[in-house]
Amino acid sequence: MPDLKVNQVEVVARLVSFIQETFAKQQKNTAVIAVSGGIDSALSLTLLTQALGPNRVFPLLLPYARQDMRDAETILDFCAIPLANRKIINIASMVDAVSLSLQISPEDQLRKGNVMARMRMIAVFDYAKTKDALVVGTENKSEHYLGYFTRFGDEASDLEPISTLYKTQVRQLVQALQLPAVFLEKAPSAGLWENQSDEAEFGFTYELADQVLSLYFDQRLSASAVLEQFAAEQQLVVQKVLDRVQAVAFKYQVPYTLV
Repeated sequence: MPDLKVNQVEVVARLVSFIQETFAKQQKNTAVIAVSGGIDSALSLTLLTQALGPNRVFPLLLPYARQDMRDAETILDFCAIPLANRKIINIASMVDAVSLSLQISPEDQLRKGNVMARMRMIAVFDYAKTKDALVVGTENKSEHYLGYFTRFGDEASDLEPISTLYKTQVRQLVQALQLPAVFLEKAPSAGLWENQSDEAEFGFTYELADQVLSLYFDQRLSASAVLEQFAAEQQLVVQKVLDRVQAVAFKYQVPYTLV
């Protein structure tokens, strides 16, 4: 099995340098980041704050209706983000208006979830415009390969600090940086509907998926060779991971162009 353990000090330093170099190259001094209260945005915000300092970071909280944002507030406090830099926009009116116009039924959670993600993208880029800022994303490597994002929604950004990290590696850095325990304890969720959970949707854990993804993408093994790395009782779930990768491959290939 691939060893996904990282040198935490080295990786943090490299990611902080990447952020600093990107902002210097683009001649920007401020950053806007959507903070959900999940582990990925918590780590991204922490790295961003280390790179730029809390006064140059403008977090945007984008709850839908009565969505609980206490964990988001927890990481803002942990990073010592000034109160004047924090902004909350409840996206319920925007999402509901678009859903009504498109005749999206309340039961169609996937379509409504996509609208929510795209409304958040509009809000974060509009807010960045008012601050002459770059939009910092929060997507990790596992989500990318599993296609667990809304195109032109939560994957839209100017830079992605943690896109080279698998979910299990994100957890390692959160532990190393001693972020509040809640970010390691709560179930991973995109927050698109009540009690939504990434792993429940997938039918497999990130821990297993990351092993499969590393073998398939990093070591470039064939699907059949990946399966051979696992015990017989695991192969059904491993196949689920591989099937999802194939099903969502178009997401990181579009737009198709004439070359």
